[in-house]
Amino acid sequence: MTTVVLSPHYGYTVATAVVSSLLTVFLGSKVTSFRKIAQVPLPFLYADQADAMQDHNKYLFNCYQRVHQNTLEGFTAYLVLLLLCGIWYPIPAAVLGDIWILGRIFYYRGYTTGDPHKRMHGAFGHLGEFGLMCLAGKIAYDLIMSTA
Repeated sequence: MTTVVLSPHYGYTVATAVVSSLLTVFLGSKVTSFRKIAQVPLPFLYADQADAMQDHNKYLFNCYQRVHQNTLEGFTAYLVLLLLCGIWYPIPAAVLGDIWILGRIFYYRGYTTGDPHKRMHGAFGHLGEFGLMCLAGKIAYDLIMSTA
């Protein structure tokens, strides 16, 4: 039986995972509160285009909803990469995760202005995501080569 020993520095990775999860809860709460303001009833995910073009609150609701949904679309892969990479490289993984978090915050702040083009202010967050992918690739390579 193999025992896995985690570095105490893995705590930074776990802390980043917790903050990432709190971010998704925050984004979800913003959708919930703005749903009430825009009067978009459940179970509808979005206000339809005609309503959103006539009612600015409905348009903004769609922006809030899109930020949350887009974040969740990639969250599972991000979290798996973060926690996996953190086993071998806890501090670099945490830093890359923090870059992703900051990118998501800037994405949220830009998109919810009502000008969806401003979402690009958070595009740098993909550097954290891409960095985790590269780090995971290195880990895979190292593991494969260690058995060769």
